[in-house]
Amino acid sequence: MSVRKLKPITPSQRFKVVNRFDQITVSSPEKSLSKGKCKSGGRNNSGKMTMRYFGGGHKKRYRIIDFKRRKFGVSAIVKSIEYDPNRSSFIALVHYKDGEKRYIIAMDGFKIGQEIISGYKIPFNIGNSTFLSEIPLGTNISCIEIRPGQGAKIARSAGSYAQLFAKDGKYATVKFPSGEVKMIMITCMATIGIVSNPDHQLEMYGKAGTNRHLGRRPRTRGVAMNPVDHPMGGGEGKASGGIPRSRKGFPSKGFRTRSKKKHSDKYILQRRKRKK
Repeated sequence: MSVRKLKPITPSQRFKVVNRFDQITVSSPEKSLSKGKCKSGGRNNSGKMTMRYFGGGHKKRYRIIDFKRRKFGVSAIVKSIEYDPNRSSFIALVHYKDGEKRYIIAMDGFKIGQEIISGYKIPFNIGNSTFLSEIPLGTNISCIEIRPGQGAKIARSAGSYAQLFAKDGKYATVKFPSGEVKMIMITCMATIGIVSNPDHQLEMYGKAGTNRHLGRRPRTRGVAMNPVDHPMGGGEGKASGGIPRSRKGFPSKGFRTRSKKKHSDKYILQRRKRKK
């Protein structure tokens, strides 16, 4: 996987860095595993705008992803690796030996024709999915469940992974991409390997039009507004000072928004790293 910096033939291409998509093998999705996707444009059922800066963008089809990987003991072959407009990682179309087709999150290093499997007592190869109780310590894992049978919730985006630290009783200790260390039940499933498209973070849009293709409209800075519209608005020229905050008055830098009474706090052994 690699990125490509465009030659500055036009102003919009001067800073643009795009993905080469070397790993992609198919351009159109599997019809039986995709469906139309409606957009709200930030409006509610009465047509009133309730979310700003939403709207437009290219038409998309939603790919139905198997996040649970609960087809135990049946091996599958990776038939294609595809682009998914709904996520930063790539997806893989797999054909099971019983004839069923499914989409899964593609791992970095997937190859066409590779065999994958999920269940108990399986080889620890990239793309195989099993329970945390079965995975050796120190393994890089992704697509991790928080509750047994819920489906993958953690480390699903491009290039992300977590590391299995320890096992004690019915809990396993996992270090997340954010630096947080947390206990998860060993009956939860995870996939071995790192999520595909790790170079996603190196991409640069280069122009405002690319953001519009993604369905994002221009965002007005708070300091450019009037005092009636934003707590940071008003003043002569570029006014400085005051607390950086949102339109509703919540501090935006260093302010903790997590509830102090959240039930899952007891499973967190180490908080995520904070920016200094």
